[in-house]
Amino acid sequence: MNRAQQPSRRNVLAAAVAVVAGATAVTAAPAVAAAPDPDAAEAGAAAAAAKGRVDNRAWVTYADWREGRADGVRTLAGARPGVAIGVPAGVTDYTDPHTGTTAAWEYATWTSPSHRLKVPATEVIPSWNADTPDGTWIQIELQGRYNDGTDTPWYVMGRWAAGDQDIRRTSVDDQSDGRSTVWTDTFSVDDASTGLRLVSYRLRLTLHRRPGSTATPTVWRLGAMGSDVPDRFTVPASTPRVARELPVPRYSQNTHVGQYPEYDNGGEAWCSPTSSQMIVEYWGRKPTAEQLAWVNPEFADPQVCHAARFTYDYQYEGCGNWPFNAAYAATYPDLQGVVTRLESLADLETLVAAGIPAITSQSFLATELTGAGYGTSGHLMTVIGFTAEGDVIANDPASPSNEAVRRIYKRREWENIWLRTKRYNASGKVSSGTGGVCYLYFPARPTPAQRKALEAVGVR
Repeated sequence: MNRAQQPSRRNVLAAAVAVVAGATAVTAAPAVAAAPDPDAAEAGAAAAAAKGRVDNRAWVTYADWREGRADGVRTLAGARPGVAIGVPAGVTDYTDPHTGTTAAWEYATWTSPSHRLKVPATEVIPSWNADTPDGTWIQIELQGRYNDGTDTPWYVMGRWAAGDQDIRRTSVDDQSDGRSTVWTDTFSVDDASTGLRLVSYRLRLTLHRRPGSTATPTVWRLGAMGSDVPDRFTVPASTPRVARELPVPRYSQNTHVGQYPEYDNGGEAWCSPTSSQMIVEYWGRKPTAEQLAWVNPEFADPQVCHAARFTYDYQYEGCGNWPFNAAYAATYPDLQGVVTRLESLADLETLVAAGIPAITSQSFLATELTGAGYGTSGHLMTVIGFTAEGDVIANDPASPSNEAVRRIYKRREWENIWLRTKRYNASGKVSSGTGGVCYLYFPARPTPAQRKALEAVGVR
């Protein structure tokens, strides 16, 4: 089952879901007769209620890491505090489901204190930043408490390594307690209409290394975004506040069509890593020639191939795992990456004004976004600025060439397709939207202006 087929509350749309028609060979989505909007009368109220419906918590400081329960883990001080293996807690076997290989690993664990969400949540998405040298990897788990006082099981939210030589980085399917389910990278309450919510959660890290090794993973950032954004077809129009364009490099996913089938075949499946690579390079980072030596020298922009390989989720069979993309960005020196949900276009303007671009997730019909030339059930693009009129300037990787990547999209159209949680698909049926999901990549030591902007959107 791929992510587009998963029956979560909001379908947990992913970057790697196929674009209905790429910009290189556009086939417009079928025209759909206007259907009655069951939420029309309540759209304004629901959108207003969405304000303050997102909670971010991250463990990043030395004091943060000291709050957790450590078993075999040591806390690191310095410019970038974190946790690493000290004296391992034990040895465990792990059978990699994608290679069939069973190996023994020393391990140590760190468990966060319980975080009480400021808003009881229907969805929680974790993210992390780590260094995993050869012979090491990490596992991230989440356990939550419902508003009826019962607990979820410990859900595996990812088994991750920066490379792919030791284990295959992977999400874990078929995790559910009959009340909530993990869909690739997102914890989701199965039926939000029942009133069931997650009121708190704990995160658990397990750090692994080869027995007898002195190598260790180091985790610098661990956190999660919880949200309860009301379902709505439309959101109120916003007023433009910022006119600025950031000099973000431009890369097209469609110049890679057919490349590396083992990493989902390039093209339409690579919008997420292509967007990630654009922002990594905006911050002045790039793979080395040695790191790119594996890429076919006949391929243009080999760094995009590199990003696809090292964001690839072997269970999901695609490059659209949201936290895996954020973790990939943070493998570059002094970068951080988080997955969050913003509540308005004003939040994006705040970030852009401080020099921080964002990668946004949205789905739409070809008729709903003027100038796109395609429709999609899930796509990532990079917001790099706003015109004087307030329209959105995006580096849209679903373009036929690097030169065509820069697009200007109408503000009202764009904000609605990004922030809504319900929509009509090409068949006229009600489908889901991501409700403002985005990735943010920024320096490990932000400037005061950047720090203020991040804090304004709930990220530290």
